[in-house]
Amino acid sequence: MLRRIALLLLLANLAYFAWAQGLLQLFGWAPQHESEPQRIAQQIEPRALDLRPPASHGTSVATASTIAATAATAATTAAASAPAAAAGPVLCLQAGPFSAEQAAILRRAAGNALPDGSWRLDRVVVPARWIVYLGKTSGDALEAMQAQLQLQGVPATVVTNPALAPGLSLGSYDSRAAAQEALSQFKQRGVPPAQVVQERAALRGQLLTLPAVDDRLRARLDNLQGALAGKPLLACTANP
Repeated sequence: MLRRIALLLLLANLAYFAWAQGLLQLFGWAPQHESEPQRIAQQIEPRALDLRPPASHGTSVATASTIAATAATAATTAAASAPAAAAGPVLCLQAGPFSAEQAAILRRAAGNALPDGSWRLDRVVVPARWIVYLGKTSGDALEAMQAQLQLQGVPATVVTNPALAPGLSLGSYDSRAAAQEALSQFKQRGVPPAQVVQERAALRGQLLTLPAVDDRLRARLDNLQGALAGKPLLACTANP
């Protein structure tokens, strides 16, 4: 009996060994092998690894110093540009001409109120000026004539010379010849009778120039009003 049991166990072991080794695969008896080929593709190739030592403390300090220096430079640049942005647009302004007495008063006032280098007084010769003059007219007649000329497309302004006011001017010119030519063109357009007169003789004096007026300098110009002799500050027409 024991011999039979031992023989059966031996045969069972042999059958299991044959099954495990795939010897019975021809008869459809074989173990099922599980495989995951994607895991093989995901394996790290040890020979492709590049091992590097960690950065030293000195390198970290140098990098931090470089970043700090860059930040400081950016802050300095921003601080330098901030006043310029806050200063607003820069304009060139002029006033004059001023007589010698008026220029002396203006020079003292500008020296006290304005920074050095922000202003200057230049000697100039203002050419004479001629106008096409419609004669003295006042009140309702002046307004009616001005309205009529505007309908004809002819700009007419009130003269400022006390000797010619009240009256209308059809334009100002630097020479009598230019004024005469303009008068001929006005006659062809059917404007009322006019004449060429000299509104201002040539003037010699001094011209105040403020070449770079920003918001900060503009705030100080009120201190000059008493010394400008009623002459307005206008945009520069001469070379600043």
